Amino acid sequence: MLSPEAILGAHMDFSLVSANLLNPPILFFFLGLLAHFVRSDLEIPQPLPKFFSLYLLMSIGFKGGVELRESGLTLEVVLTMGAAIGMAMVVPLWTFAVLRRRLDVANSAAVAATYGSISAVTFIAASAFLDQLALPFSGHMVAAMALMESPAIVIGILLARRNGSGRSEAFDWGHLLRDSFANGSVLVLCGALLIGVLSGAPGMRDLAPFTTDIFRGMLCLFLLDMGLVSGRRLVAIRKLGLYPLAFSVLVPLVNAGLGILLALALGLSKGDALLFTVLCASASYIAVPAALRLSIPDANPGIYVTMALALTFPFNLLIGMPLYLSVIERLWS
Repeated sequence: MLSPEAILGAHMDFSLVSANLLNPPILFFFLGLLAHFVRSDLEIPQPLPKFFSLYLLMSIGFKGGVELRESGLTLEVVLTMGAAIGMAMVVPLWTFAVLRRRLDVANSAAVAATYGSISAVTFIAASAFLDQLALPFSGHMVAAMALMESPAIVIGILLARRNGSGRSEAFDWGHLLRDSFANGSVLVLCGALLIGVLSGAPGMRDLAPFTTDIFRGMLCLFLLDMGLVSGRRLVAIRKLGLYPLAFSVLVPLVNAGLGILLALALGLSKGDALLFTVLCASASYIAVPAALRLSIPDANPGIYVTMALALTFPFNLLIGMPLYLSVIERLWS
């Protein structure tokens, strides 16, 4: 295990990159990619991938709740959550303006919502990366993740409707908000967070074999499946041309830069700064497609899902996390 001192002052050096690339969950992601490209019959049978996803969200939410109870609701916690919501609202606005130069209204709004929302899986992988480096992080970052999931969806639909796309009939915004905040992933994450706050350290001891001991094994299985899915999506990416490829890499870098500056201004620890940056740089490929399928039916999921899952997710997983931590190490030191 690398210590924080071993990577202090690193500027995307090999020790930090290898710490990420040689992380077993990342290697299992590569295995999934390899299995697809060699046309193996390897697959994770349904509904196991959904179970893995719910387990990971429950585990990270519960542990975050326990840590949040220990730290309490401080000014830093409140400011961090406010900054998280602010980023989830600002990112769709500026990305929509950029996207409108090349895409129609519906697809611009859908992609903007996708990049304004977050990837819980990327957050969980970043948590495992910090654990490997023995860099601590706070439980309230889980609450920040939950708060960033839905605002971008609402902003994206507003942008589509204001510019003449989306559903033409009267739209039930109350139903949309209920679906956004009662989404299964959001509900299990927030519920586990609350249970962690209520049960505290005794609850953590009781559930440690389930929420801690087998966590990395479950993450490996989940990322193996994500590698298989990403491989299938990469085949379709050729049809999208160069613009989506450039957008899928450059926009996360810009959002990561904004996230790092905000984290520096808020005085976050290195671990919290990385998690906040990863949230800002990630893109949703689960919650947003589920919400936009009905509310912006003209948008093509082959564009916004493929960009988020097949391009931005692997970029953040393999290159983004060590790059962001490298910048944070230099600025914080």
